[in-house]
Amino acid sequence: MAGVTMTARRSTPPALLVRMRDRSPGLASGLLGGALAAGLGLAAFTVLVMLLWVSSPYPDSGPGGALHTAAALWLLAHGAELVRAGTLSGAPVPMSLSPLLLLTLPVWLLHRAARDAADGDAGDDAPLVPGRTALAGVVLGYLAVGVPAACYATGGALRPVWASAAVWVPLVAVGAAGTGVWSAYGRPSGPLERVLGRVLPRGARHLVLGPDGRPGVAARAAAAGAAVLAGGGALLLAVSLAWHGEETREAFLGLTEAWSGRLAVLLLCVTLAPNAAVWAASYALGPGFLLGDGVPVTPLASAPAPLLPPFPLLAAVPDAGAGTPWNWAAGTVPLAAGAVTGWYVGRGATISGRAPAPVWPAGRTAGAAALAGVLCAVALSALAALAGGPLGPAALSRFGPVWWQVGAATLVWAGATAIVTSLAVRVWRARPRPGVPAVHLPAPAGHPRRGGGGRFRLPRHGAGGRPAATVTSRRPKGDPAPGGEDPGEPYLFLDQESPGRPAPEPGGGGPDEPYLFLDEGAPDRTASGAHRRSTDPRPPASPAHGASAVPHADEGPPSPERG
Repeated sequence: MAGVTMTARRSTPPALLVRMRDRSPGLASGLLGGALAAGLGLAAFTVLVMLLWVSSPYPDSGPGGALHTAAALWLLAHGAELVRAGTLSGAPVPMSLSPLLLLTLPVWLLHRAARDAADGDAGDDAPLVPGRTALAGVVLGYLAVGVPAACYATGGALRPVWASAAVWVPLVAVGAAGTGVWSAYGRPSGPLERVLGRVLPRGARHLVLGPDGRPGVAARAAAAGAAVLAGGGALLLAVSLAWHGEETREAFLGLTEAWSGRLAVLLLCVTLAPNAAVWAASYALGPGFLLGDGVPVTPLASAPAPLLPPFPLLAAVPDAGAGTPWNWAAGTVPLAAGAVTGWYVGRGATISGRAPAPVWPAGRTAGAAALAGVLCAVALSALAALAGGPLGPAALSRFGPVWWQVGAATLVWAGATAIVTSLAVRVWRARPRPGVPAVHLPAPAGHPRRGGGGRFRLPRHGAGGRPAATVTSRRPKGDPAPGGEDPGEPYLFLDQESPGRPAPEPGGGGPDEPYLFLDEGAPDRTASGAHRRSTDPRPPASPAHGASAVPHADEGPPSPERG
């Protein structure tokens, strides 16, 4: 008996011990994962900088200076502003143009660390670590390594601005780690719905986030429009570099003669290529970008640029002077982005998701296109704000696109074009087709009808997937429904042999046999329908088109061959 009592005590530990056992490993793994993510990011930048320092024939500092530079570049990848000390003028020079490609490394490391911390080390059957615990652990572990790295970087030539570093590094850590925890929990739509409920009216929420948790019509259209703008900007950059091929080659070869220096210039150009693509997209939209304080570069005109350093990407800047038709041709990029946005909205207005619905009215379609234009403008504004920044004092204090001008231009271009295109696509897809019956029935999701127009669906189901009580009629097949309509009228166009409702043929189950499985609550419906016909108290309808009559009740139950 004492042995039984001892076993029971061991199997039921106190609640405090259970909580410590369940939650402490989650926090500890989060702290370790966040510190590991920061360490891996610092290690990657250190290896790259040390490799360039070792291969450089004329290094201007020792290994300590290279390590300080690696720590400063790690902070710059998060968006923190740096200041260069020890210049010829003696004044510190700000530098906050962060390469967008460098931002992907800390974001990816934080996302993976948070997702693994939320999953825990247990098996698939164990519950997930609480989201707040995993998020707090990863962020605190990341900052535990980031703060000493920032302190170490203050002793080098590139020093961080503490106010900027204190904002951007925790912001990137919380955002990337939050997406990792959200991914570990299966990307639930509840948090997004609560956020959208505070900023959007009720009728516009499902246009951003669908009922099934996936992006709505407006969100998908905005993402497609932003992708077209970014891709078009990259295409314009490539065309401009090819157009100014000689200047680009001279700038690349003139910076340094050593292969290690040219490798460093090439890596810098690759990391700044996404920034240049955003600049080119801003140029296509109309506002252009700034090459200094008061030196705009737009398709209509470009002011004479100040004396810029010879850099390959700067060689792609259009020549000063009035714009030419070749410069104006860049406007096709925002037109294409608006057309793609409108096409997605128009397609969504005529094709529903999991719940079939009729074609949207013109007002709702135009509103969805306008909302997609707003979302696209917000995305381009954020990219423009991240892609620019000062590269020095005075003339180089404003370098890159102006974010609010880019947002306004995107709203005008993408919004107006998307509204017109969405309405045109809606009218085209909802037009009547020759040879299609007038009755258009919505189809189940994922099974569009080949003839276009409407979508075919089976009778509506009740809750829990069971057929509603009013789906199947209890009257005989020969009796018309009240009002002179046959309950099978919507499906008569499927029968090409006769416009009427044929009676059941011998050896068959009747014309509505494919739908008998929908009536699961009626015990008198069998797969063939013979038992219902034999026990129905109402008189059967007269046979049509020479079909055999239904057997009388006194003839006995139907044979298995007839069922």
